[in-house]
Amino acid sequence: MPMTAPIVRIAGLRKSFGDNHVLKGIDFDVQPGDRVAILGSSGSGKSTFLRCLNFMETPTSGRIELKGRLIGKPAAKDPNCMTYTHSELSDVRKQVGMVFQQFNLFPHMSVVGNVMEGLVTVLGVDPKAARERSMAQLEKVGMADKADAYPARLSGGQQQRVAIARALAMDPEVLLFDEPTSSLDPELVGEVLNVIKDLAQEGRTMLLVTHELGFAYHYANKVLFLADGQFYETGTPDEVLKHPKKERTQRFLERFTAFSF
Repeated sequence: MPMTAPIVRIAGLRKSFGDNHVLKGIDFDVQPGDRVAILGSSGSGKSTFLRCLNFMETPTSGRIELKGRLIGKPAAKDPNCMTYTHSELSDVRKQVGMVFQQFNLFPHMSVVGNVMEGLVTVLGVDPKAARERSMAQLEKVGMADKADAYPARLSGGQQQRVAIARALAMDPEVLLFDEPTSSLDPELVGEVLNVIKDLAQEGRTMLLVTHELGFAYHYANKVLFLADGQFYETGTPDEVLKHPKKERTQRFLERFTAFSF
């Protein structure tokens, strides 16, 4: 049976901020339906990696392909560096959705208004159709009954579920989650993780930066441990979380004594 073509292909990805080399040459393929958990210490470059995938950060060098299409064009002076057009990156962001640590909801808009905004202003969807589509996504994350509420009236977990509905409404090919529970009180973490688990069961392609290692074990089919700007250890949840081979991964996991598989 032939291998499925990667939905995202990353080759030689580097990102520097001045003299700070955050990503030092990452190669990785994401297959359709992959559920990838990305782990690493604070400051290891996990968020930067995700932000490069939807070009909120411009890679310093390296290539990213989405559905077999190379994003950008090689620069004349250095073919390892790419040049990008605004319209091309706008198109990528329609296909690669992001859910942030902070919910980034518009406080002056209702819940359904927040979910509709991208559909109307970015995709040009008719407002009536956009509302119907938005309500369907709010129903999926259990927030349809709060459609006319404003963010200030919601708990952190509810706001994050609205943010997930907003990303889903754009019908992205790939969903990126940047520590989506890190800003939540412990009792609210579960409601967001349950939504992500339901999306995984739908077969969506997702990359999740998280410190919830027990969830990562059950959610992911691939686990990546990021250290020194590279994927230091990769494999299945059993290989990386239960039986890590490399010393630095082992030391990282030893700090987490409260999770069980």
